[in-house]
Amino acid sequence: MNTKDFIYRTSGVCSKEIEISVKENTIKNIKFIGGCEGNASGISSLLAGMDIDDVIERLRGIGCSGRDTSCPDQLSIALKEFKGLKD
Repeated sequence: MNTKDFIYRTSGVCSKEIEISVKENTIKNIKFIGGCEGNASGISSLLAGMDIDDVIERLRGIGCSGRDTSCPDQLSIALKEFKGLKD
């Protein structure tokens, strides 16, 4: 199976979008555009090689600075959209 690339435009966070590469339900690469570069790079490195469903479960609902969402939460939303799942 080939790698599929997906771009998600975020909402309510500092990053503008998330570029995601997936192969067979496994995260290959994640790149946050904008936002906190160090945190985004750390998250991306930790999640490489993980199963999409595990990532969604771990990151869903994480807030930031009093907001109901965060860059990790937006990533979980992006992955659900990629899989065709509803919230």
